[in-house]
Amino acid sequence: MEAVVLAGGYATRLWPITKHRPKMFLPIGETTVIDRIFADLEADDRIDTVYVSTNERFAEDFETHLAESRFEKPQVSVEDTSEEDEKFGVVGALAQLVDREEVDDDLVVIAGDNLISFDVSDFVDFFETKKSPILAAYDVESREQAKSYGLVTLDGDRVVDFQEKPEDPKSTLVSIACYAFTRDTLPALTNYLNGDNNPDEPGWFVQWLQSRRDVYAYTFEEAWFDIGTPESYLDAVAWYLNGDSYVAESATLKDATVGGNVHVMDNVTLQNADLNKTVVFEDAMVRDCEVCESIIDEETHIESMDLAGAVIGAHTRID
Repeated sequence: MEAVVLAGGYATRLWPITKHRPKMFLPIGETTVIDRIFADLEADDRIDTVYVSTNERFAEDFETHLAESRFEKPQVSVEDTSEEDEKFGVVGALAQLVDREEVDDDLVVIAGDNLISFDVSDFVDFFETKKSPILAAYDVESREQAKSYGLVTLDGDRVVDFQEKPEDPKSTLVSIACYAFTRDTLPALTNYLNGDNNPDEPGWFVQWLQSRRDVYAYTFEEAWFDIGTPESYLDAVAWYLNGDSYVAESATLKDATVGGNVHVMDNVTLQNADLNKTVVFEDAMVRDCEVCESIIDEETHIESMDLAGAVIGAHTRID
């Protein structure tokens, strides 16, 4: 069995924080979003190779990241794009990867910006019992939020209807961009694209596939975050920290109050500052400030300013 971690997006909704770094490298406690996925895939002996599907702009970043990591299975597979408007779409990129890497095996596909609370091995167990394509499904408990995802209708654990981004969702159970496809299903990617179908979202392919063969859903209840906005990233950090804070040993705190769900990275200086639900990247300085629900990028200097819901790019000075 092989696996693909989709990491080809440019994360424009998270700019400027992700303008020069893949959003999959955003820290969640002591690890990163994508390393949580790598760790699960590395631990499952059924998975031989993990292809990291990324674009030309971030390929070197991933090569460096993996060379410095403890993981042995991941290898970078580069899409022929370097800008947002050159993207093939997720289905197009996946079909190209299958062809480029000559994948001829059962395939697990996970979006690299997914923070999932279940073990991938449990997902693979479910796949092996069904011997059919599967997806992971989660109840977002909000019809408004469900409009942004693929809506799943089940009979038991079999998918009987799938609607990508419905305007009027009938339920709140959505697909979370975590799939497993049987070996014999992979040629269907090309057939789907040749039919002039939507190449952008994998949900459109699943909707097309579900009308032609059985597709099953692995449902879970713990937690899931689609890290695509500053708000969802901060929510993911808050879930992981569970009301606590994470402050690097090299950080300097002088008359600073660090509240709940705050992540402070290496060599940060906080002086007369009050932080809540905030992430501060390396080498930043925050002085005489109250900051909540904000992201402050590396080597940024902020002084005498209160921030709420702010996203401050790297190397910025505000005083």
